[in-house]
Amino acid sequence: MDNRLFEILVCPLCKGPLELDKKAQELICHADKLAYPIRDGIPVMLADEARQSVEGTPVPLNDDKSAS
Repeated sequence: MDNRLFEILVCPLCKGPLELDKKAQELICHADKLAYPIRDGIPVMLADEARQSVEGTPVPLNDDKSAS
């Protein structure tokens, strides 16, 4: 992801700063405890696509996949 883009991005909900998690390919908002995915180098800044982050470990908001 382009550093210039990262510098201007903020959380769409609280307008707070984001932290880049390169390993998980996510942008983390510590204020809202949300993790926004980065797909193919493009940040997906939609609240519906965000995952809740618990103690720095992102977990899915909707646990649809664990039902199997």
